[in-house]
Amino acid sequence: MLRTHTCDELRKTHAQQHVTLAGWVHAIRTHGTVTFIDLRDRYGITQLVFTTPIRVQKETVIQITGRVEEKTVPNKALSTGEVEVHVETHKILSKANPLPFDENATEETRMKYRYLDLRATEKQHKLIERARIIRILRAYLDEQGFIELETPQLGKSTPEGSRDYLVPSRTQPGTFYALPQSPQLFKQLFMIAGMDKYYQVARCFRDEDLRKDRQPEFTQLDIEMSFVEQEDVMELIENLTKHLWKEYYGKELLPFRRLTYEEAMRTYGSDKPDTRFALHLTDVTTIAHKTPFAVFTNAEYVTALKVPRQLSRKEIEALTDCAKIHHAQGLAWTHTTAEGLEGGIGKFLTEHAQEIKTAMDATQDETILFVADEKRTAQNALGAVRSALGEQLGLMSDTHAFLWVTDFPMFEYSEEEQRYVAAHHPFTMPVVGSAQELVGADKKTLTSYAYDLVLNGSEIAGGSIRIHDTQIQQEVFTLLGIRKEEAQERFGFFLEALTYGTPPHGGLAWGLDRLITIMLGGSSIRDVIAFPKNKEAQDVMLAAPSGVREEQLTELNLSFRQEQ
Repeated sequence: MLRTHTCDELRKTHAQQHVTLAGWVHAIRTHGTVTFIDLRDRYGITQLVFTTPIRVQKETVIQITGRVEEKTVPNKALSTGEVEVHVETHKILSKANPLPFDENATEETRMKYRYLDLRATEKQHKLIERARIIRILRAYLDEQGFIELETPQLGKSTPEGSRDYLVPSRTQPGTFYALPQSPQLFKQLFMIAGMDKYYQVARCFRDEDLRKDRQPEFTQLDIEMSFVEQEDVMELIENLTKHLWKEYYGKELLPFRRLTYEEAMRTYGSDKPDTRFALHLTDVTTIAHKTPFAVFTNAEYVTALKVPRQLSRKEIEALTDCAKIHHAQGLAWTHTTAEGLEGGIGKFLTEHAQEIKTAMDATQDETILFVADEKRTAQNALGAVRSALGEQLGLMSDTHAFLWVTDFPMFEYSEEEQRYVAAHHPFTMPVVGSAQELVGADKKTLTSYAYDLVLNGSEIAGGSIRIHDTQIQQEVFTLLGIRKEEAQERFGFFLEALTYGTPPHGGLAWGLDRLITIMLGGSSIRDVIAFPKNKEAQDVMLAAPSGVREEQLTELNLSFRQEQ
């Protein structure tokens, strides 16, 4: 046995016992002929006392035997601080070279030596707590009769949304597997197979541009249920969340607030609003169209935001840059006074100043910000400004603000593809009574049985009721411009499965990395992923992606096209 106790076990009750410990040399202090070493393992730290000389480098792995002694002056910073171990014998199990970074190292360097960075207590804590959170979620779903089932990692490319990661087949030259962007079709097949209640802690892969809340590979808690309506799924997820908060924090959560997509966009300028602060957008289009200000009169939509103090020109310029990043032409502003509006575009609004102030519930010494543009552009841009102000003005309370957003559009227009695409995915049930209602339907106005769970401005879960009628599914494909032949090529196996008796079903997928990051107070999902990729989707520790040998390419019947 290499150890009898961990480095967090010893207490006063162990005094005078002989013990064997093993771990890493965390800190070294020498006082005359006595050397004190803090020995560390995953569980904690124990102080060792050496009365004979020892020469050892920090992070070296050692084993010691010795006698536990009660300390005359306890170290209250350590759970083991009432005792120390007087070492009788020691053995170096593995020497350590000096570490290649210190506390000032960049994130890139830490990621290169991630296995060393993970030795830090706070880093280990996040991974340990991640495992604890997932255990709580699993246990609740098990109690509710859900079955944990696995789905394939090698599947078929069915491009709809992000780019697939492709895996060439050696045995079928010229063909490719795709890594799953989500287990969407498989979990629906489980429902067709009669499994009724499914969940999975699933790995997902998306080849997309990265941000602080995105990684090329990430983890979902995937859930699907048969014979349910939207309210059934939302009730389960809300109860699951409340159970998690009770188990993890010991706190009771209030019923979650609900907003439709249109309400969220109109009031917050976002479909995942942070509701911890009360800055609200106001639709002032009708008033704005009566003013002589051409930017307003020529715009489809004008939305405004009241800020409870007068912003400086410098602050407004920074917020204008924020609005432009989100495709607005600019950010108009004015200050409120007891008499009316002053500064910025105030001179254009004189005749309607009181009407605007009333609509905004504004008093004096405040700022009103405006964005005039197409409806969604105006809302998105001023919503981004609102979020920036929430941080800038320190308005976000230290709470967990949950929100359901429902009634999402069925389709949204993609400027990149110059066509309408599915707002969630093409298997989402539209709000219609029959397939006939979809024939020639207006893609701009169709809504869906889709719902997102939002926490502090982050979408932590999203789901929908699924299409279980083959005719409705075909009409949705038609509206998306997917021809029957193309649908058959992409989804033929699934469309056939729908014809053999499909129960009404729906579900939801949690973004576990996002959820856990918020719960643990992290700033990026990289904080809670053991071996994350950097912003270029590279694993700098493995130096991946990397080239492969020519023989491997030959086996796969692949060659690279030379750039001209």
